[in-house]
Amino acid sequence: MQRTLSLDTTLHVGKQITVAGWAASTRDHGGLIFIDLRDHAGLVQLTVHPETATAFEIANKIRDEFVLKATGTVLEREPSLVNKNIATGTVEIKVEHLEILNPSKPLPFPIFHQEANINEDLRLKYRFLDLRREKMQSMLLKRHKMIKFIRDWMDAEDFIEITTPILTSSSPEGARDFLVPSRLHPGKFYALPQAPQQFKQLLMVGGVPKYFQIAPCFRDEDPRADRSPGEFYQLDLEIAFADHHDVVFKQMEPLFIELTEKFAGKKVLEKPFPRIPYAEAMEKYGSDRPDLRFGMEMVELTEELKNTGFSVFANAIKSGGCIKAITLEGGSRLTRSQIDTLTEMVKREGAGGLAYIVLENGEQKSPILKFLSSEEVSAIITKTKAQDGDIVFFGADERSLVNKVLGKLRDQLGADFGLKDPSVVAWAWIIDFPMYEWSDTEKKIDFCHNPFSMPIGGLDALNTQDPLTIKADQYDIIANGLELSSGAIRNYNPEILYKAFEIVGYPKEVVDEKFGAMIRAFEYGAPPHGGFAPGIDRLLMLLENEANIREVIAFPKNGSAEDVMMEAPSTVSEKQLKELHIKLDLPPKKQS
Repeated sequence: MQRTLSLDTTLHVGKQITVAGWAASTRDHGGLIFIDLRDHAGLVQLTVHPETATAFEIANKIRDEFVLKATGTVLEREPSLVNKNIATGTVEIKVEHLEILNPSKPLPFPIFHQEANINEDLRLKYRFLDLRREKMQSMLLKRHKMIKFIRDWMDAEDFIEITTPILTSSSPEGARDFLVPSRLHPGKFYALPQAPQQFKQLLMVGGVPKYFQIAPCFRDEDPRADRSPGEFYQLDLEIAFADHHDVVFKQMEPLFIELTEKFAGKKVLEKPFPRIPYAEAMEKYGSDRPDLRFGMEMVELTEELKNTGFSVFANAIKSGGCIKAITLEGGSRLTRSQIDTLTEMVKREGAGGLAYIVLENGEQKSPILKFLSSEEVSAIITKTKAQDGDIVFFGADERSLVNKVLGKLRDQLGADFGLKDPSVVAWAWIIDFPMYEWSDTEKKIDFCHNPFSMPIGGLDALNTQDPLTIKADQYDIIANGLELSSGAIRNYNPEILYKAFEIVGYPKEVVDEKFGAMIRAFEYGAPPHGGFAPGIDRLLMLLENEANIREVIAFPKNGSAEDVMMEAPSTVSEKQLKELHIKLDLPPKKQS
Protein backbone atom coordinates (compact mmCIF):
# COMPACT_ATOMS: atom_id res chain seq x y z
CA MET A 1 0.00 0.00 0.00
CA GLN A 2 1.09 3.54 -0.75
CA ARG A 3 1.86 5.98 2.04
CA THR A 4 -0.38 8.99 1.47
CA LEU A 5 2.28 11.53 2.42
CA SER A 6 4.69 10.31 -0.26
CA LEU A 7 2.31 11.06 -3.13
CA ASP A 8 3.61 13.81 -5.38
CA THR A 9 2.96 15.00 -8.91
CA THR A 10 6.32 13.97 -10.37
CA LEU A 11 6.30 10.36 -9.20
CA HIS A 12 2.64 9.31 -9.31
CA VAL A 13 0.51 11.37 -11.67
CA GLY A 14 -1.18 9.05 -14.16
CA LYS A 15 -0.37 5.92 -12.17
CA GLN A 16 -2.80 3.57 -10.45
CA ILE A 17 -2.10 3.06 -6.74
CA THR A 18 -3.78 1.61 -3.67
CA VAL A 19 -4.01 3.53 -0.41
CA ALA A 20 -5.54 2.77 2.98
CA GLY A 21 -6.34 4.79 6.08
CA TRP A 22 -9.09 6.52 8.03
CA ALA A 23 -11.76 8.82 6.61
CA ALA A 24 -10.86 12.19 8.09
CA SER A 25 -13.85 13.89 6.44
CA THR A 26 -16.34 13.38 3.61
CA ARG A 27 -18.03 15.97 1.38
CA ASP A 28 -20.90 15.39 -1.05
CA HIS A 29 -20.77 18.01 -3.78
CA GLY A 30 -23.85 16.97 -5.68
CA GLY A 31 -22.60 14.30 -7.96
CA LEU A 32 -19.05 13.99 -6.62
CA ILE A 33 -18.03 12.66 -3.23
CA PHE A 34 -14.72 13.81 -1.76
CA ILE A 35 -13.05 11.84 1.01
CA ASP A 36 -9.95 13.03 2.89
CA LEU A 37 -8.06 9.84 3.65
CA ARG A 38 -5.62 10.01 6.55
CA ASP A 39 -2.87 7.78 7.86
CA HIS A 40 0.14 8.40 10.12
CA ALA A 41 1.94 10.09 7.22
CA GLY A 42 -0.64 12.63 6.09
CA LEU A 43 -3.79 13.26 4.03
CA VAL A 44 -4.79 12.66 0.43
CA GLN A 45 -8.06 13.53 -1.28
CA LEU A 46 -10.12 10.74 -2.85
CA THR A 47 -12.62 11.69 -5.53
CA VAL A 48 -15.48 9.26 -6.18
CA HIS A 49 -17.51 9.74 -9.38
CA PRO A 50 -21.06 8.43 -9.96
CA GLU A 51 -19.96 6.39 -13.00
CA THR A 52 -18.05 4.07 -10.67
CA ALA A 53 -21.38 2.92 -9.29
CA THR A 54 -20.21 0.41 -6.72
CA ALA A 55 -17.57 2.73 -5.28
CA PHE A 56 -20.04 5.64 -5.28
CA GLU A 57 -22.62 3.57 -3.38
CA ILE A 58 -20.01 2.62 -0.79
CA ALA A 59 -18.82 6.23 -0.51
CA ASN A 60 -22.33 7.32 0.44
CA LYS A 61 -22.16 5.07 3.53
CA ILE A 62 -18.84 6.38 4.80
CA ARG A 63 -18.61 8.45 7.98
CA ASP A 64 -15.68 9.94 9.90
CA GLU A 65 -13.03 7.42 11.00
CA PHE A 66 -14.24 4.53 8.83
CA VAL A 67 -11.20 2.47 7.82
CA LEU A 68 -10.94 2.42 4.03
CA LYS A 69 -8.96 0.90 1.19
CA ALA A 70 -9.07 2.63 -2.18
CA THR A 71 -7.57 1.94 -5.60
CA GLY A 72 -7.49 4.63 -8.25
CA THR A 73 -5.49 6.84 -10.57
CA VAL A 74 -3.48 9.82 -9.36
CA LEU A 75 -4.56 13.02 -11.13
CA GLU A 76 -3.11 16.49 -10.99
CA ARG A 77 -5.51 19.06 -9.51
CA GLU A 78 -6.58 22.17 -11.34
CA PRO A 79 -4.41 25.11 -10.21
CA SER A 80 -7.38 26.79 -8.56
CA LEU A 81 -8.06 23.63 -6.49
CA VAL A 82 -4.53 23.12 -5.16
CA ASN A 83 -4.39 22.82 -1.35
CA LYS A 84 -1.07 24.32 -0.23
CA ASN A 85 -1.66 23.28 3.39
CA ILE A 86 -0.96 19.58 2.80
CA ALA A 87 1.92 17.73 1.13
CA THR A 88 -0.43 15.99 -1.34
CA GLY A 89 -2.35 19.16 -2.14
CA THR A 90 -1.40 19.19 -5.83
CA VAL A 91 -2.96 15.78 -6.55
CA GLU A 92 -6.07 13.71 -5.94
CA ILE A 93 -6.95 10.06 -6.47
CA LYS A 94 -9.84 9.28 -8.82
CA VAL A 95 -11.27 6.18 -7.14
CA GLU A 96 -12.08 3.06 -9.13
CA HIS A 97 -12.44 0.55 -6.28
CA LEU A 98 -13.44 1.38 -2.69
CA GLU A 99 -13.66 -0.96 0.29
CA ILE A 100 -14.74 -0.37 3.87
CA LEU A 101 -12.25 -2.37 5.95
CA ASN A 102 -14.02 -1.46 9.18
CA PRO A 103 -16.76 1.03 10.10
CA SER A 104 -16.64 3.33 13.12
CA LYS A 105 -19.22 4.13 15.77
CA PRO A 106 -20.08 7.83 16.23
CA LEU A 107 -17.06 9.49 17.85
CA PRO A 108 -17.09 10.64 21.51
CA PHE A 109 -15.18 13.75 20.34
CA PRO A 110 -13.79 14.98 17.02
CA ILE A 111 -10.33 13.67 16.20
CA PHE A 112 -9.14 17.10 15.05
CA HIS A 113 -10.02 18.73 18.35
CA GLN A 114 -8.26 21.37 20.38
CA GLU A 115 -7.27 19.80 23.70
CA ALA A 116 -8.51 22.77 25.72
CA ASN A 117 -12.06 22.16 24.51
CA ILE A 118 -12.25 18.47 25.42
CA ASN A 119 -12.40 17.06 28.94
CA GLU A 120 -9.03 15.40 29.61
CA ASP A 121 -10.53 12.30 31.23
CA LEU A 122 -12.67 11.80 28.13
CA ARG A 123 -9.58 12.07 25.94
CA LEU A 124 -7.73 9.55 28.13
CA LYS A 125 -10.68 7.14 28.24
CA TYR A 126 -10.56 7.04 24.44
CA ARG A 127 -6.80 7.49 24.18
CA PHE A 128 -6.71 5.12 21.19
CA LEU A 129 -8.69 7.80 19.33
CA ASP A 130 -6.76 10.71 20.80
CA LEU A 131 -3.54 9.13 19.52
CA ARG A 132 -4.77 9.51 15.93
CA ARG A 133 -4.32 13.27 16.16
CA GLU A 134 -1.41 14.69 14.20
CA LYS A 135 0.15 16.18 17.35
CA MET A 136 0.14 12.86 19.17
CA GLN A 137 1.42 10.95 16.14
CA SER A 138 4.22 13.47 15.86
CA MET A 139 5.01 13.23 19.59
CA LEU A 140 5.19 9.43 19.52
CA LEU A 141 7.58 9.59 16.57
CA LYS A 142 9.72 12.25 18.24
CA ARG A 143 9.90 10.20 21.42
CA HIS A 144 11.06 7.19 19.41
CA LYS A 145 13.68 9.24 17.58
CA MET A 146 14.91 10.91 20.78
CA ILE A 147 15.39 7.55 22.51
CA LYS A 148 17.16 6.18 19.42
CA PHE A 149 19.40 9.29 19.37
CA ILE A 150 20.27 8.67 23.02
CA ARG A 151 20.92 4.96 22.52
CA ASP A 152 23.16 5.59 19.51
CA TRP A 153 25.10 8.28 21.41
CA MET A 154 25.55 6.11 24.50
CA ASP A 155 26.70 3.18 22.37
CA ALA A 156 29.25 5.39 20.59
CA GLU A 157 30.58 6.44 24.02
CA ASP A 158 31.05 2.78 25.05
CA PHE A 159 28.14 2.60 27.49
CA ILE A 160 26.65 -0.90 27.80
CA GLU A 161 22.85 -1.22 27.99
CA ILE A 162 21.87 -3.66 30.75
CA THR A 163 18.33 -4.31 32.00
CA THR A 164 17.83 -4.68 35.75
CA PRO A 165 15.08 -6.46 37.74
CA ILE A 166 11.54 -5.12 38.00
CA LEU A 167 10.62 -7.28 41.01
CA THR A 168 13.01 -6.35 43.81
CA SER A 169 13.07 -5.53 47.52
CA SER A 170 11.60 -2.50 49.26
CA SER A 171 14.07 0.19 50.31
CA PRO A 172 13.80 3.68 51.79
CA GLU A 173 14.61 5.88 48.77
CA GLY A 174 12.40 8.89 49.40
CA ALA A 175 9.05 7.90 47.88
CA ARG A 176 6.49 5.21 48.64
CA ASP A 177 7.06 1.83 47.03
CA PHE A 178 4.53 -0.07 44.97
CA LEU A 179 4.40 -3.45 46.70
CA VAL A 180 3.75 -6.79 44.98
CA PRO A 181 2.63 -9.66 47.25
CA SER A 182 4.42 -12.97 46.73
CA ARG A 183 2.18 -16.01 46.24
CA LEU A 184 5.07 -18.43 46.71
CA HIS A 185 6.32 -16.70 49.86
CA PRO A 186 3.22 -15.78 51.91
CA GLY A 187 3.54 -12.60 53.92
CA LYS A 188 6.46 -11.33 51.86
CA PHE A 189 6.42 -8.65 49.20
CA TYR A 190 8.42 -7.58 46.21
CA ALA A 191 8.67 -3.87 45.44
CA LEU A 192 8.69 -2.28 42.02
CA PRO A 193 11.95 -0.30 41.72
CA GLN A 194 11.78 3.43 42.36
CA ALA A 195 15.01 3.43 40.32
CA PRO A 196 17.67 0.80 39.51
CA GLN A 197 19.91 2.52 42.09
CA GLN A 198 21.35 -0.47 43.89
CA PHE A 199 21.61 -2.62 40.78
CA LYS A 200 23.57 -0.08 38.80
CA GLN A 201 25.99 0.35 41.69
CA LEU A 202 26.37 -3.41 41.88
CA LEU A 203 27.16 -3.42 38.17
CA MET A 204 30.04 -1.03 38.90
CA VAL A 205 31.34 -3.48 41.50
CA GLY A 206 30.86 -6.21 38.91
CA GLY A 207 33.38 -4.57 36.59
CA VAL A 208 31.04 -2.84 34.11
CA PRO A 209 32.85 0.36 33.02
CA LYS A 210 29.83 2.37 31.82
CA TYR A 211 26.22 1.27 32.22
CA PHE A 212 22.94 2.65 30.92
CA GLN A 213 19.35 1.68 30.23
CA ILE A 214 16.07 3.36 29.40
CA ALA A 215 14.72 2.26 32.74
CA PRO A 216 11.11 1.99 33.94
CA CYS A 217 10.69 3.39 37.46
CA PHE A 218 7.75 3.16 39.86
CA ARG A 219 6.92 5.58 42.67
CA ASP A 220 3.70 5.93 44.58
CA GLU A 221 3.67 9.74 44.43
CA ASP A 222 1.01 12.36 43.93
CA PRO A 223 0.62 13.53 40.31
CA ARG A 224 1.49 16.98 39.02
CA ALA A 225 1.95 18.63 35.62
CA ASP A 226 5.63 17.67 35.19
CA ARG A 227 5.46 14.28 36.91
CA SER A 228 3.79 11.11 35.64
CA PRO A 229 2.04 9.40 38.56
CA GLY A 230 3.09 5.87 39.34
CA GLU A 231 5.52 5.13 36.54
CA PHE A 232 7.99 6.86 34.29
CA TYR A 233 11.11 6.18 32.23
CA GLN A 234 14.58 7.57 32.73
CA LEU A 235 17.97 7.42 31.07
CA ASP A 236 19.67 5.59 33.91
CA LEU A 237 23.47 5.61 33.78
CA GLU A 238 26.54 5.04 35.93
CA ILE A 239 30.27 5.49 35.30
CA ALA A 240 32.99 3.51 37.07
CA PHE A 241 36.03 5.29 38.51
CA ALA A 242 34.16 8.60 38.67
CA ASP A 243 35.49 10.04 41.93
CA HIS A 244 34.24 13.59 41.37
CA HIS A 245 31.24 15.14 39.63
CA ASP A 246 33.59 16.64 37.00
CA VAL A 247 33.95 13.15 35.49
CA VAL A 248 30.19 12.79 35.01
CA PHE A 249 29.67 16.37 33.81
CA LYS A 250 32.39 16.26 31.15
CA GLN A 251 31.20 12.88 29.90
CA MET A 252 27.49 13.72 29.68
CA GLU A 253 27.22 17.42 28.76
CA PRO A 254 27.89 16.68 25.06
CA LEU A 255 24.79 14.45 24.92
CA PHE A 256 22.53 17.24 26.14
CA ILE A 257 24.18 19.74 23.81
CA GLU A 258 23.62 17.44 20.83
CA LEU A 259 20.03 16.69 21.85
CA THR A 260 19.38 20.42 22.06
CA GLU A 261 21.12 21.46 18.86
CA LYS A 262 20.92 18.46 16.54
CA PHE A 263 17.70 16.79 17.66
CA ALA A 264 15.58 19.77 18.74
CA GLY A 265 17.19 22.53 16.65
CA LYS A 266 17.48 24.87 19.63
CA LYS A 267 20.29 26.97 21.07
CA VAL A 268 22.24 26.09 24.21
CA LEU A 269 22.51 29.27 26.27
CA GLU A 270 25.91 28.58 27.86
CA LYS A 271 28.69 26.01 27.33
CA PRO A 272 30.02 24.42 29.43
CA PHE A 273 26.94 24.36 31.64
CA PRO A 274 27.06 26.69 34.66
CA ARG A 275 27.61 25.05 38.04
CA ILE A 276 25.58 26.73 40.75
CA PRO A 277 25.79 25.76 44.43
CA TYR A 278 22.39 24.91 45.90
CA ALA A 279 22.59 27.68 48.51
CA GLU A 280 23.44 30.26 45.83
CA ALA A 281 20.53 29.13 43.64
CA MET A 282 18.10 29.54 46.52
CA GLU A 283 19.47 32.97 47.47
CA LYS A 284 19.54 34.34 43.90
CA TYR A 285 16.54 32.67 42.30
CA GLY A 286 14.46 31.22 45.14
CA SER A 287 14.55 27.82 43.44
CA ASP A 288 16.88 24.86 43.01
CA ARG A 289 15.76 24.61 39.38
CA PRO A 290 15.79 28.23 38.21
CA ASP A 291 15.02 29.24 34.64
CA LEU A 292 18.26 30.90 33.53
CA ARG A 293 16.98 32.19 30.19
CA PHE A 294 16.52 35.53 31.97
CA GLY A 295 18.21 37.27 34.89
CA MET A 296 16.02 39.06 37.46
CA GLU A 297 18.14 37.81 40.36
CA MET A 298 17.16 38.58 43.94
CA VAL A 299 19.13 41.39 45.58
CA GLU A 300 19.45 41.55 49.36
CA LEU A 301 18.66 44.91 51.00
CA THR A 302 18.73 43.90 54.67
CA GLU A 303 21.88 45.90 55.45
CA GLU A 304 20.75 48.97 53.49
CA LEU A 305 17.40 49.05 55.35
CA LYS A 306 18.55 47.96 58.82
CA ASN A 307 17.46 51.26 60.37
CA THR A 308 14.29 51.77 58.34
CA GLY A 309 11.19 53.25 59.88
CA PHE A 310 8.92 51.20 57.61
CA SER A 311 7.42 48.75 60.11
CA VAL A 312 6.93 45.88 57.63
CA PHE A 313 10.62 45.89 56.75
CA ALA A 314 11.79 46.72 60.29
CA ASN A 315 9.78 43.87 61.86
CA ALA A 316 11.15 41.36 59.36
CA ILE A 317 14.73 42.33 60.20
CA LYS A 318 14.04 42.42 63.95
CA SER A 319 12.68 38.86 63.89
CA GLY A 320 15.81 37.58 62.13
CA GLY A 321 14.42 37.69 58.60
CA CYS A 322 15.62 39.56 55.54
CA ILE A 323 14.58 42.02 52.85
CA LYS A 324 15.13 41.20 49.19
CA ALA A 325 14.05 42.68 45.88
CA ILE A 326 13.76 41.74 42.22
CA THR A 327 13.64 44.23 39.36
CA LEU A 328 11.49 43.81 36.26
CA GLU A 329 12.90 45.78 33.35
CA GLY A 330 10.14 47.73 31.63
CA GLY A 331 7.77 46.78 34.44
CA SER A 332 6.42 50.32 34.89
CA ARG A 333 3.81 49.46 32.27
CA LEU A 334 2.17 46.95 34.61
CA THR A 335 -1.43 47.94 35.30
CA ARG A 336 -2.94 48.19 38.75
CA SER A 337 -4.99 45.10 37.96
CA GLN A 338 -1.87 43.13 37.02
CA ILE A 339 -0.14 44.14 40.24
CA ASP A 340 -3.22 43.08 42.21
CA THR A 341 -3.13 39.68 40.50
CA LEU A 342 0.55 39.28 41.39
CA THR A 343 -0.22 40.31 44.96
CA GLU A 344 -2.85 37.60 45.28
CA MET A 345 -0.38 35.07 43.90
CA VAL A 346 2.32 35.86 46.48
CA LYS A 347 -0.28 35.82 49.25
CA ARG A 348 -1.14 32.24 48.27
CA GLU A 349 2.55 31.44 48.72
CA GLY A 350 2.50 32.81 52.28
CA ALA A 351 3.46 36.47 51.85
CA GLY A 352 1.54 39.19 53.64
CA GLY A 353 1.47 41.40 50.56
CA LEU A 354 3.60 42.76 47.72
CA ALA A 355 5.44 46.05 48.16
CA TYR A 356 6.86 47.73 45.06
CA ILE A 357 8.37 50.92 43.67
CA VAL A 358 7.74 52.06 40.09
CA LEU A 359 10.39 54.19 38.33
CA GLU A 360 8.70 56.28 35.65
CA ASN A 361 9.60 59.58 33.95
CA GLY A 362 12.37 60.29 36.45
CA GLU A 363 10.11 59.76 39.46
CA GLN A 364 9.43 57.00 41.96
CA LYS A 365 5.84 55.95 42.64
CA SER A 366 4.67 53.64 45.39
CA PRO A 367 2.34 53.49 48.41
CA ILE A 368 5.40 52.70 50.58
CA LEU A 369 7.51 55.75 49.62
CA LYS A 370 6.08 57.81 52.49
CA PHE A 371 7.61 55.30 54.94
CA LEU A 372 11.10 55.38 53.40
CA SER A 373 13.75 58.07 53.60
CA SER A 374 15.25 59.51 50.41
CA GLU A 375 18.56 57.88 51.37
CA GLU A 376 16.88 54.48 51.64
CA VAL A 377 15.16 54.90 48.28
CA SER A 378 18.46 55.92 46.71
CA ALA A 379 20.19 52.89 48.25
CA ILE A 380 17.47 50.59 46.90
CA ILE A 381 17.80 51.98 43.38
CA THR A 382 21.59 51.78 43.50
CA LYS A 383 21.69 48.18 44.83
CA THR A 384 19.01 46.86 42.46
CA LYS A 385 20.39 48.84 39.47
CA ALA A 386 16.82 49.78 38.59
CA GLN A 387 16.39 52.14 35.64
CA ASP A 388 13.64 54.47 34.52
CA GLY A 389 10.73 52.35 33.29
CA ASP A 390 11.40 49.48 35.73
CA ILE A 391 9.50 48.21 38.74
CA VAL A 392 11.12 46.87 41.91
CA PHE A 393 9.25 44.24 43.98
CA PHE A 394 10.12 43.50 47.61
CA GLY A 395 9.95 40.52 49.94
CA ALA A 396 10.35 40.95 53.69
CA ASP A 397 9.99 37.98 56.04
CA GLU A 398 11.77 34.84 57.20
CA ARG A 399 14.53 34.11 54.66
CA SER A 400 13.25 30.82 53.26
CA LEU A 401 9.78 32.31 52.75
CA VAL A 402 11.19 35.41 51.02
CA ASN A 403 13.24 33.20 48.71
CA LYS A 404 10.24 31.03 47.87
CA VAL A 405 7.84 33.93 47.28
CA LEU A 406 10.20 36.04 45.16
CA GLY A 407 11.26 32.90 43.29
CA LYS A 408 7.63 32.22 42.34
CA LEU A 409 7.13 35.87 41.44
CA ARG A 410 10.27 35.85 39.28
CA ASP A 411 9.07 32.79 37.40
CA GLN A 412 5.61 34.28 36.83
CA LEU A 413 7.02 37.58 35.58
CA GLY A 414 9.33 35.69 33.24
CA ALA A 415 6.33 33.94 31.71
CA ASP A 416 4.08 37.03 31.62
CA PHE A 417 6.71 39.25 29.97
CA GLY A 418 7.91 36.74 27.35
CA LEU A 419 11.37 36.32 28.87
CA LYS A 420 11.39 32.54 28.37
CA ASP A 421 12.69 32.18 24.82
CA PRO A 422 11.33 28.82 23.55
CA SER A 423 14.22 28.47 21.10
CA VAL A 424 16.82 28.50 23.90
CA VAL A 425 17.68 25.83 26.48
CA ALA A 426 19.54 27.09 29.55
CA TRP A 427 21.23 24.00 30.97
CA ALA A 428 22.92 24.12 34.37
CA TRP A 429 24.16 21.89 37.17
CA ILE A 430 23.05 22.56 40.74
CA ILE A 431 25.77 21.26 43.07
CA ASP A 432 26.67 21.06 46.78
CA PHE A 433 23.30 19.92 48.07
CA PRO A 434 22.90 19.43 51.82
CA MET A 435 23.46 15.81 52.81
CA TYR A 436 20.78 16.01 55.51
CA GLU A 437 17.71 18.05 56.37
CA TRP A 438 15.34 18.33 59.31
CA SER A 439 12.05 16.47 58.78
CA ASP A 440 9.16 18.29 60.42
CA THR A 441 6.87 15.28 59.92
CA GLU A 442 9.29 12.73 61.41
CA LYS A 443 10.80 15.20 63.91
CA LYS A 444 14.30 14.00 63.12
CA ILE A 445 17.23 14.45 60.76
CA ASP A 446 16.69 12.72 57.42
CA PHE A 447 18.49 12.40 54.10
CA CYS A 448 17.94 15.45 51.93
CA HIS A 449 18.08 13.50 48.67
CA ASN A 450 19.83 10.26 47.75
CA PRO A 451 21.05 8.29 50.79
CA PHE A 452 23.81 6.67 48.72
CA SER A 453 25.65 9.94 47.99
CA MET A 454 29.22 10.44 49.13
CA PRO A 455 29.42 13.14 51.80
CA ILE A 456 31.99 15.82 50.96
CA GLY A 457 34.73 15.27 53.51
CA GLY A 458 33.91 11.58 53.87
CA LEU A 459 33.89 9.89 57.27
CA ASP A 460 35.65 12.80 58.95
CA ALA A 461 32.77 15.14 58.03
CA LEU A 462 30.19 12.66 59.36
CA ASN A 463 32.09 12.30 62.65
CA THR A 464 32.92 15.95 63.30
CA GLN A 465 30.38 18.24 61.59
CA ASP A 466 26.85 19.24 62.46
CA PRO A 467 24.88 16.96 60.08
CA LEU A 468 22.87 19.92 58.78
CA THR A 469 26.09 21.57 57.55
CA ILE A 470 27.43 18.55 55.65
CA LYS A 471 27.34 18.80 51.86
CA ALA A 472 27.03 15.82 49.52
CA ASP A 473 28.80 15.31 46.19
CA GLN A 474 25.32 15.43 44.74
CA TYR A 475 23.95 17.35 41.79
CA ASP A 476 20.89 18.08 39.69
CA ILE A 477 20.83 18.81 36.00
CA ILE A 478 18.25 21.49 35.25
CA ALA A 479 17.01 23.39 32.21
CA ASN A 480 14.42 26.14 31.70
CA GLY A 481 12.89 25.68 35.15
CA LEU A 482 12.70 21.87 34.97
CA GLU A 483 14.70 19.44 37.04
CA LEU A 484 15.74 16.65 34.66
CA SER A 485 17.59 14.50 37.14
CA SER A 486 19.33 14.18 40.46
CA GLY A 487 22.64 12.36 40.62
CA ALA A 488 25.69 11.85 42.78
CA ILE A 489 29.12 10.44 43.27
CA ARG A 490 28.21 7.37 45.30
CA ASN A 491 29.13 6.32 48.79
CA TYR A 492 30.96 3.07 48.06
CA ASN A 493 32.70 2.65 51.45
CA PRO A 494 30.85 0.40 53.96
CA GLU A 495 32.15 2.29 57.00
CA ILE A 496 30.98 5.64 55.59
CA LEU A 497 27.64 4.11 54.57
CA TYR A 498 26.97 2.75 58.06
CA LYS A 499 27.77 6.13 59.61
CA ALA A 500 25.63 8.05 57.08
CA PHE A 501 22.60 5.90 57.88
CA GLU A 502 23.31 5.91 61.63
CA ILE A 503 22.87 9.70 61.65
CA VAL A 504 19.27 9.35 60.38
CA GLY A 505 18.48 6.57 62.84
CA TYR A 506 19.22 3.36 60.93
CA PRO A 507 21.37 1.00 63.03
CA LYS A 508 23.89 -1.33 61.39
CA GLU A 509 21.49 -4.29 61.51
CA VAL A 510 18.80 -2.40 59.57
CA VAL A 511 21.31 -1.24 56.95
CA ASP A 512 22.47 -4.85 56.56
CA GLU A 513 18.86 -6.00 56.21
CA LYS A 514 17.87 -3.34 53.66
CA PHE A 515 21.11 -3.02 51.71
CA GLY A 516 22.93 -6.26 52.47
CA ALA A 517 23.82 -6.95 48.84
CA MET A 518 25.43 -3.54 48.43
CA ILE A 519 27.33 -3.72 51.72
CA ARG A 520 28.68 -7.17 50.88
CA ALA A 521 29.63 -6.00 47.38
CA PHE A 522 31.45 -2.92 48.65
CA GLU A 523 33.57 -5.19 50.88
CA TYR A 524 35.08 -6.78 47.76
CA GLY A 525 36.82 -3.89 46.05
CA ALA A 526 34.22 -1.40 44.86
CA PRO A 527 35.55 1.33 42.54
CA PRO A 528 34.48 4.95 43.01
CA HIS A 529 31.51 5.60 40.74
CA GLY A 530 28.77 8.08 39.98
CA GLY A 531 25.93 8.85 37.64
CA PHE A 532 22.42 10.18 37.34
CA ALA A 533 19.16 9.47 35.51
CA PRO A 534 17.45 12.17 33.41
CA GLY A 535 13.72 11.61 32.95
CA ILE A 536 12.77 10.71 29.38
CA ASP A 537 9.31 12.29 29.70
CA ARG A 538 10.61 15.58 31.09
CA LEU A 539 13.41 15.66 28.53
CA LEU A 540 10.90 15.42 25.69
CA MET A 541 8.70 18.05 27.39
CA LEU A 542 11.67 20.38 27.48
CA LEU A 543 12.78 19.87 23.90
CA GLU A 544 9.22 20.14 22.54
CA ASN A 545 8.09 23.07 24.76
CA GLU A 546 5.24 20.94 26.13
CA ALA A 547 3.80 22.02 29.49
CA ASN A 548 1.82 18.85 30.31
CA ILE A 549 3.69 15.58 30.77
CA ARG A 550 0.62 13.58 29.72
CA GLU A 551 1.04 14.95 26.19
CA VAL A 552 4.38 13.17 25.70
CA ILE A 553 3.27 9.73 26.94
CA ALA A 554 1.24 7.28 24.87
CA PHE A 555 -0.92 5.96 27.70
CA PRO A 556 -0.65 8.24 30.75
CA LYS A 557 -2.56 8.17 34.01
CA ASN A 558 -4.88 11.09 34.68
CA GLY A 559 -4.49 13.75 37.37
CA SER A 560 -5.86 11.31 39.97
CA ALA A 561 -3.33 8.60 39.05
CA GLU A 562 -6.01 6.52 37.32
CA ASP A 563 -5.97 4.81 33.94
CA VAL A 564 -9.54 5.61 32.90
CA MET A 565 -9.15 3.66 29.66
CA MET A 566 -8.14 0.36 31.30
CA GLU A 567 -9.99 1.16 34.55
CA ALA A 568 -6.91 0.81 36.72
CA PRO A 569 -6.49 0.53 39.62
CA SER A 570 -9.31 -1.97 39.98
CA THR A 571 -10.64 -4.46 42.48
CA VAL A 572 -9.60 -8.12 42.27
CA SER A 573 -11.45 -11.31 43.10
CA GLU A 574 -11.60 -12.98 46.49
CA LYS A 575 -9.88 -15.98 44.91
CA GLN A 576 -6.89 -13.85 43.90
CA LEU A 577 -6.65 -12.32 47.35
CA LYS A 578 -6.86 -15.74 49.01
CA GLU A 579 -4.05 -17.09 46.83
CA LEU A 580 -1.91 -14.20 48.09
CA HIS A 581 -3.00 -14.64 51.73
CA ILE A 582 -4.35 -11.09 51.79
CA LYS A 583 -7.39 -9.78 53.67
CA LEU A 584 -8.61 -6.26 52.99
CA ASP A 585 -9.06 -3.76 55.79
CA LEU A 586 -10.70 -0.89 53.92
CA PRO A 587 -11.71 2.42 55.52
CA PRO A 588 -15.48 2.87 55.88
CA LYS A 589 -17.18 4.49 52.93
CA LYS A 590 -18.00 8.16 53.39
CA GLN A 591 -21.66 8.95 53.80
CA SER A 592 -23.03 11.03 50.94
